[in-house]
Amino acid sequence: MPCIDNERCIGCGLCVRVCPADTLSLRDGKAVVGGGRSLACGHCAAVCPVDAVRVTALDDEAARFETLRTDGKALAPGEFDACLLVRLLRSRRSCRNYRERPVAKELLRDLIRAGIAAPSGTNSQKWTFTVLESREKVVALGDRVGSFFEKLNRLAANPLARLYSRLFGNDALGRYHRLHFRTTAEALRLWRQEERDRLFHGAVAAILVGSRPGASCPAEDALLATQNILLAAHALGLGSCLVGFAVEAMKRDRTIQQAMGIPEDEPVYAVIALGYPDESYPRVAGRKWPLVRFSG
Repeated sequence: MPCIDNERCIGCGLCVRVCPADTLSLRDGKAVVGGGRSLACGHCAAVCPVDAVRVTALDDEAARFETLRTDGKALAPGEFDACLLVRLLRSRRSCRNYRERPVAKELLRDLIRAGIAAPSGTNSQKWTFTVLESREKVVALGDRVGSFFEKLNRLAANPLARLYSRLFGNDALGRYHRLHFRTTAEALRLWRQEERDRLFHGAVAAILVGSRPGASCPAEDALLATQNILLAAHALGLGSCLVGFAVEAMKRDRTIQQAMGIPEDEPVYAVIALGYPDESYPRVAGRKWPLVRFSG
């Protein structure tokens, strides 16, 4: 719950106005904690003009970056350069060529700090981040993911298994066989025979983003934090790439995430490959125009 410094509080009522859970109220010209619950969102502390509110559930260390300086001041809506923001959004690309240079642990921790600046459903903030901080650990995950897809490819190569899937499994195995079987087989061959990494593309680090039990929308929370990490990585000089095949393998074979030290009740929703890029792009690329509807 929030703590109010009664000596500092000037009774302006701003904290009461912005509180989404009606935790605070005014009494005798001072803010007081009167509600039965708190989202621990920090709105009250952020809005207080005299720094009279402290939310004990929040950790100052989570916002104390190690590789860059921040002043703790908020930007008002419209204050940031929108052109610079759009330039960052359009400049980040999926990197598939990395240098062998390792990524410092301090930088990986700062990426997580950027990630947890994202919103989460009911402010649950139940993200988990499992950091693979060396190429060896990334390769170990790649081996386990490769083993999963080797088994899947053997199954998909069986016509009787595909027929059974078409009759009783919504043709999931058949779709995989048509869309991914050949490219996956070639990637596995390159991985096993030539040690060419078509999964993590030589990345020297990775962050696995999951969620502890109890979040109201865990997948959305994890992906919002993931987007923050992708943008922060680009701004900090790193390349990144989402590895969806690894997420799917971990979803289907929970022994993979157990081998990574992740409890079974903490599903992984994103796997981010990271490293210093060995490629550069002098211009941004276009995008496909989406289906857009305006109701009214």
